[in-house]
Amino acid sequence: MGRTSDARERLVAAGTELFSERAYSSVGVAEIATRAGVQKGSFYYFFPSKEALALAVVDAHWEWQRGEWSAILAGPGTALERLRGIFDVTAQMQTSALRGTGAVTGCLFGNLALEVSANNPSIQKRLQEIFDEQVQMIAEHLTVAVDAGEIEIADARMAAKSIVAQLEGLVLFAKLFNDPGELDGLWGNSLRLIGITLTAEESASR
Repeated sequence: MGRTSDARERLVAAGTELFSERAYSSVGVAEIATRAGVQKGSFYYFFPSKEALALAVVDAHWEWQRGEWSAILAGPGTALERLRGIFDVTAQMQTSALRGTGAVTGCLFGNLALEVSANNPSIQKRLQEIFDEQVQMIAEHLTVAVDAGEIEIADARMAAKSIVAQLEGLVLFAKLFNDPGELDGLWGNSLRLIGITLTAEESASR
């Protein structure tokens, strides 16, 4: 089984990789265990089912992503510049995935939401909570931008929900067409959602 102290973490890492690479339904426990370098029987010492592992994968991925978003939104620059940083890192991740694996992997949360959540209440509920957290993070940051006089919007939460939905949608397009370039319009579209329209020159420069 390898060192017990890190076997669980290796199973979560293997699950993250496999659920990102392929459909959840096509990934089996034996394959996950093999990727993690543990015995199949040992899988069940840590997780009673593939669903339990999937929930652990979702939690671990959100812990990482939330940390990334928090660091970006707390960084230097104007509120809008910091917000754009989230979109930039999203595009970079899809570009890196294409270079590394030959395929745009999309969003782990979005992939699971489309494939699994309708038939799995536990995963559905956890994904709902995560997307709510994402919307809240963006809404709070938009409020910062309003307070700084950078934008004027009446409903920060609704604007944030539209931005998160657009982010997920374009990541889905990037996966569907296997082209990170589908994300090129993300920033300009997001600005339009909060009432800012770029000129052609500004769009080209951004």
